[in-house]
Amino acid sequence: MNPKPHPRPLVPAVLLVALALAAVPLAAGEAAVADGHWQGAIEVPGTPLELDVDLTTAADGTLSGDVSIPIQGIRDLALVDLAVDGRTVRFAIPGIPGEPRFEGTLSEDGETLAGTFRQGGASLPFTLRRGADRAEQARAALAGFDDFVAKAVEEWNVPGAGMAVVRGGEVVFAGGFGHRDLESDLPVTADTLFAIGSTTKAFTATLLGMLVDEGELDWDQPLRELLPRFRLQDPLASALITPRDLLTHRSGLPRHDLVWYNNNDLSRAELVARLAHLQPSESLRAKFQYNNLMFLTAGHLAEVLAEDSWENLIASRILEPLGMARTTFDVADSQRDGDVALPYRETDEGTLHRIPFRPIQLIGPAGSINSSANEMSRWLLFNLAGGKAGERQLINPTTLAEIHTPQMTTGAASNRPQISAADYAMGWMVDVYRGHRRLHHGGGIDGFTTSVMLFPDDDLGLVSFTNRSSALPPILNQHAADRVLELEPMDWYGEGLKQRLQGRQLGEEGEKKKDVLRRPDTRPSHPLGEYAGRYHHPGYGDLTVAEGDGDDALTVTYNRITAPLEHWHFDVWNGAETDRDPTFVDMKFLFQSDENGDVTAVAARFEPAVEPIVFTKQADPRLADPAYLARYAGDYLLAGQTVTIALSGNALKVHLPGQPTYTLVPQASGRFQLEEAKVVTVGFSEDDGVVTALTFYQPNGVFEAQRVKE
Repeated sequence: MNPKPHPRPLVPAVLLVALALAAVPLAAGEAAVADGHWQGAIEVPGTPLELDVDLTTAADGTLSGDVSIPIQGIRDLALVDLAVDGRTVRFAIPGIPGEPRFEGTLSEDGETLAGTFRQGGASLPFTLRRGADRAEQARAALAGFDDFVAKAVEEWNVPGAGMAVVRGGEVVFAGGFGHRDLESDLPVTADTLFAIGSTTKAFTATLLGMLVDEGELDWDQPLRELLPRFRLQDPLASALITPRDLLTHRSGLPRHDLVWYNNNDLSRAELVARLAHLQPSESLRAKFQYNNLMFLTAGHLAEVLAEDSWENLIASRILEPLGMARTTFDVADSQRDGDVALPYRETDEGTLHRIPFRPIQLIGPAGSINSSANEMSRWLLFNLAGGKAGERQLINPTTLAEIHTPQMTTGAASNRPQISAADYAMGWMVDVYRGHRRLHHGGGIDGFTTSVMLFPDDDLGLVSFTNRSSALPPILNQHAADRVLELEPMDWYGEGLKQRLQGRQLGEEGEKKKDVLRRPDTRPSHPLGEYAGRYHHPGYGDLTVAEGDGDDALTVTYNRITAPLEHWHFDVWNGAETDRDPTFVDMKFLFQSDENGDVTAVAARFEPAVEPIVFTKQADPRLADPAYLARYAGDYLLAGQTVTIALSGNALKVHLPGQPTYTLVPQASGRFQLEEAKVVTVGFSEDDGVVTALTFYQPNGVFEAQRVKE
């Protein structure tokens, strides 16, 4: 179980439980002098305890208010015992030991409220200053921002962009720019759906947090207590890994993304089962390694505990309460919507080319949500409001605060003094941006980029999208944040454009030198047909190789992606340029042979952080089919002795006089290996489809036996 904590004193720390808003009726106009948004701090020894207070007088003279304490993750907690007497203002925070109370005096100009904070036996000074309405201040700061974004869309050569900014509990900016569909000349709107990619991860972390609140799991209990069949290749990691580890990229596994990429043929349970066959590159909790498969596992965990699909759980527990009715989990559903952005890529010549949507429902908990500026603004407000949707508390504020709290260092260094090195929370990156605490995450999937940013202490949230892979979304967010936070302007935009140009130039120069390690004038060691076949890896599944068009050309098919291969050197093939799916362009495939010269495997660096992934060539599936194997059953004559081949289930057995019975195991070469004597293989000869002989291939010779006619 996960009981809620008991409240503790305000000084030096706070754990508050939100209560219903309290209101005190006063004489008409008496309290109005204190109305407004107040910001300041209690002078706690050491670091001042920052807070803000909102006071409001209704038309009937009723005074109400709330307090927010950002460092504690507390927002809009109702005040009680509010009173205004001339220039003296009093209010209290309920439900906290020591009865914390404020009593202060308004300055002559009404801009400062200063006095004494009391709790238990402590008396400390506090000072609050009247602040502008945050929503109105943000709207004013973003005046003309539409023109800035429209210009950026053109100069960055993206088809379109969507963006929203929230502050003070309101949407202060939302719009669409450029085109969602270039061919049909359709504009982006604030309601246009974009794929939000990995910013989905925060939704999954929040869902697990809700299950923590309900006592269904604990962040730090062994995962195998919840998923008994869960396994990793490392037995110790299998036993110790926890839900918190799943959400913080510290499992020891590198990305292994090609396991799931373009794969929607497996169930989530089947994909989780494959984790046992994926090589780790670090031990558990030793290093931050971004991993989508762990978030898939977290989503699967929620499905098992709540006995419902991840999609239904996210929809019922988050999207519906927030009013995100058009947000989808599948690009097929998005395409049926009347307002959806189409994905594009930029060619080397700088033209925009439409590409297919990438369906990623299988990996959904790590990145499959599609949403709009208007609907994502509600997600921003929810996070800034401590997990509230209107007056409904969807997740315990302390649980959401833990989700927002750094859990794992990324090991990355800051490359500029204005931004600290980022740590990872649960589904969020956390850093300090120009003196302001920031949560953020990016999302990218073919043809789409998303950036989400929260400044919790400043009640500011931002989201932006483009329908081409681009570095523009976080730049738009940072530029808008600088305006709203009234920071000295920094040329994020100009720096980004310069880096974009330098990146293109570097890529072009590198492309010219990519064959520097290629060995010229070599030939494959086998006829092309011998490389063809089905290959298998227990974690990655099946890979198929076939003969291609042209000399020394092959094709590879993996997860329904078919790509041309060009001979590189010796028994290595290279992913060739293609106008189709570019996933395997410039990836090397090394074919391996055994001591008999038979092609037995192909290795490729599907995951750069570990050794090449080796796919073993598989035997013809007919060699495990009893109906097909029956053709080989019968007697064969070898040097006057009878060798009998018998069918047993779906396997062949060989009986030799004076010897034990051997089992024949099908091989990719088309021959069979003796399971009990692996140095011996058996091949069968046919004439017009009729089996006429068998041959024993042994280290000391090759021996042929003619079939006895029935």
